[in-house]
Amino acid sequence: MIRYKSCILRHLLHLTEQSFIDLYEKKENCDDGCLVDFTGERTSSRLFLRHPRTIPCLPWHRGQRPFLDRHLFEVPTTKGIIHDNADLSIVYGVIDLLPPEKHGASKENGKRIRIAKEKYSRILEQLSKNPASQNIETQEIAALFTPNSNPSTYRKAIQNIRCQIGQKDRFEEGLARSSPYVDKIKEIFRSNGMPEDLAYLPHVESSFNPKAYSKAGAAGIWQFTRSTGKKFMKVGRGIDERRDPIRSSKAAAQLLEQNYQILRSWPLAITAYNHGIAGLAKARKTKGSEEAIFSDYSTRRFKFASRNFYSEFLAARHVANNYAQYFGLTEESLSTTDPISTDGSSWVCASCRQDNPEVQALPLLSPALKQALRE
Repeated sequence: MIRYKSCILRHLLHLTEQSFIDLYEKKENCDDGCLVDFTGERTSSRLFLRHPRTIPCLPWHRGQRPFLDRHLFEVPTTKGIIHDNADLSIVYGVIDLLPPEKHGASKENGKRIRIAKEKYSRILEQLSKNPASQNIETQEIAALFTPNSNPSTYRKAIQNIRCQIGQKDRFEEGLARSSPYVDKIKEIFRSNGMPEDLAYLPHVESSFNPKAYSKAGAAGIWQFTRSTGKKFMKVGRGIDERRDPIRSSKAAAQLLEQNYQILRSWPLAITAYNHGIAGLAKARKTKGSEEAIFSDYSTRRFKFASRNFYSEFLAARHVANNYAQYFGLTEESLSTTDPISTDGSSWVCASCRQDNPEVQALPLLSPALKQALRE
């Protein structure tokens, strides 16, 4: 008993004031909480910090949901929603875009988006000069704002015009790709005492595409950068576990758990997965409450994408849980052959060559294995 109290006291001395309101238990196995090791050392004395298994929806996020739901399941990638990036209830219009895979689509779509933004900028400029204008087009835009809007409101809105490309078809493809993995990923989070709904986060990160690779070098369904990935997985010339959906999900659970232990909030911990833990810690210190961070906080890096990352996750979770309602899909239509995950443990001998059929099949069975192992 003396040793037990000494262990608890040693850890409590390192806790912040906020941490004292949380419930701690000393257990070898904990069904309701997650492992916390504040010293960073391996020890037989462990503390488990309980946290909620559910993901909350704050009032601010409920206001964002209708727009985000719409772009996830109503509007395809051949449409662009022109809207206000601060107030997502203000949607100016929807424009046609070329399919993203079509040659020259990026340049042409950029042109179409620019023309649309210029059009609504001119209308808002007119409203800022004459809010009582009787022009039909001008009045239609004015009706999107509150009755007490003034010239300053419209001038500010000019800077907030944004285009959101639809994601319906891409999200539907992600649902099919997630089918072999999502139950296993949920189990990974459950086994760590974390909300199983975190398994839907790859819909936002990569549309569950193991081959996804960003300009910043982020890879796999969880979009780990190389530097962050190396903290939790094998990332090298032969094997890149960021591309293994199951192994990278275990790594994501570790990273999200770390975020939660620092920020004490799932909305902030999930946002930190996109924005970074240091940025969210600074935001909390500046604004205090979660609601204030999402509604009022703004920096050079904390803009639309970071502010709405959690809202988009909530929308993705809702749509994924109701895919039959939104896409008319059945469980059978989403079923595919379960891929084999090596969980980072497989190897290929040096004598294996490209003309070996079994070696040729390995990329399909183990996304973590890289080209170097097949040559």
